Amino acid sequence: MKKLPFVTKEQLQEIVKTYPTPFHLYDEKGIRENAKAVKEAFSWNPGYREYFAVKALPNPFILKIFQEYGFGCDCASTTELMLADALGFEPDQIMFSSNDTPASEYKLASEVNAVVNFDDITHISFFEKIAGKFPETVCCRYNPGGVYEISNGIMDNPGDSKYGMTKAQLFQAFKILKNKGVKHFGIHSFLVSNTVTNDYYPTLARTLFELAVELKNEVGVHISFINLSGGVGIAYRPDQTPNDIRKIGEGVHKAYDDILTPAGMGDVSIYTEMGRFMTGPYGCLVTTAIHEKNIYKNYIGVDACAVDLMRPAMYGAYHHITVMGKEDQECDHLYDITGSLCENNDKFAIDRMLPKIDLGDLLVIHDTGAHGYSMGYNYNGKLKSKELLLKEDGSVQLIRRAETPKDYFATFDCFDILKNMR
Repeated sequence: MKKLPFVTKEQLQEIVKTYPTPFHLYDEKGIRENAKAVKEAFSWNPGYREYFAVKALPNPFILKIFQEYGFGCDCASTTELMLADALGFEPDQIMFSSNDTPASEYKLASEVNAVVNFDDITHISFFEKIAGKFPETVCCRYNPGGVYEISNGIMDNPGDSKYGMTKAQLFQAFKILKNKGVKHFGIHSFLVSNTVTNDYYPTLARTLFELAVELKNEVGVHISFINLSGGVGIAYRPDQTPNDIRKIGEGVHKAYDDILTPAGMGDVSIYTEMGRFMTGPYGCLVTTAIHEKNIYKNYIGVDACAVDLMRPAMYGAYHHITVMGKEDQECDHLYDITGSLCENNDKFAIDRMLPKIDLGDLLVIHDTGAHGYSMGYNYNGKLKSKELLLKEDGSVQLIRRAETPKDYFATFDCFDILKNMR
C-alpha cells in the first residue's frame, strides 16, 4: 500500500517561505475526523471517555481540540497536570497515571482533584501522608505478569514491565481503599505498546471485565470504570493494515455484554488513554536535504536531527519517508538519512531505498504526531524545532515557536552567560 503525506509539495513550498524547515506539521482535519470516529466506536457506552495521553503531544492547541469532543487528559507529571488544569479540563477529565511518583506530584494531583491511578500498593500510604485523605473515586493499575497473548500470538511480556500491581496486591489495595472511605473504583492496565491488531483491546477488556466481577463479588466494591489505557497503535510501515477503531469498539462491546452485563455491572464506564492512535498519523516532520556524502555508504544529510525525532535513534523505529514531488519516481537509490548530531545513531533511515534525492529537496518523515516533538532533547546544544498546525481551511498556524539559544541558556541563573553572547 502506498503511504502518502497529508500535505502536498505545493503547500509545503508556500509554508517554508514563512516557516523554514525543520518543523513538525499537524493535520487538524485528520485529528478531528479520528476523534469523531473514536467517539462513535464507543458510543454504545454512555460513560465512555478518551483520556488523551498528554505525553504523546503536549501542545495546548491540540488538547483544546480534544476538549471540544469531551475528551480528557492522561497526565504523568507536574507539568502535564499544570497544562491540563490551565486549559480548564474538569477534575474528572484529568487522570493522573504516574509511576515512581514524587511527593510533589501527588500533592498537585490532590490539589487539582484529578483521578489518581495508583501504580503500586505502597503508593496508597505514601499518598495519604501527603494528601491527608482519599477522594471518593480512585483507580489502581493491574499487571497480570507472565507473557500476554491474544489470538494471533504473543504480544508482550508484562512480567518484565515496571507498571502495575499483582492480582493479590490489587485485591488488597481495594480493601485498604474501601476501608479508607473510597466509594468508587477504577481498574487500569497497560500491557502492550503500539499493537496493529483489532484484537488487543477486546482481549484486554475480557481480562479486566472478569477481574472486575471478581473484585465486586469478593471485595464488595463498586467498579465505576475500567480503563483500557493505550496500546492501540498505528501502521508505520506501508505494508501494515491500520487498526479499525470501529471493529475494536464492537469487540469491546461484545465482551461487555458477555461478562459485565450478566453480572449486573452494566453501569461500568469504559475509558481509553490513546496517544499514538489519536495523533500519530496526523503529524509529520518536514526537513530539507542539505548535504550528500558518498563514502562507504551514500548519506543524505538533512536539517533535522534526532532532537526533532528520536524514535529511530532510540528504538530503531521505522518512519516512512516521502521525497516531495518524487512520489511516483522509482526508489532506486540506497541511502542513510542522517542528522547532524555527534552520534552515529542520528539516522532517520538506514539502507532505505528512495528516489534520487537532490539538495534542496523537501522530505516528509511520516507519523510523528505522537512521541515525536515531545521526546525531543537538547544534546549537542541542539534546539527543538517549531510546531505548525495545518488548519481545516488550508491555512497554517504556528502553535509552538522554535527554541532559541536564549531558551537553552535560560536555566543558567548562577552564571550570566547571556550578557557575554554575541
